[in-house]
Amino acid sequence: MALDTKKKQDIIKKFAVAKGDTGSPEVQVALLTAKIADLTEHLQVHKKDVHSRKGLLGMVSKRRRLLNYLKEKDTARFKDLKKKLRI
Repeated sequence: MALDTKKKQDIIKKFAVAKGDTGSPEVQVALLTAKIADLTEHLQVHKKDVHSRKGLLGMVSKRRRLLNYLKEKDTARFKDLKKKLRI
């Protein structure tokens, strides 16, 4: 369920605003989106895994808050990110 190091580094490179950037909203949202996709697949197989479902809801909420923050601060970056992630 956790992202492997290679996949995580690829996501960070793709969405980083500056070199060495790991904390920008774009990177955080991209990493959360990848985790959400993996966890969604897990839950389709294991329908009764309530603990993972609760974790998924927490991740979705955190991603929503980060997207709201980005939308308030810079609408162009927000739209570009939504387009790249197709969410």
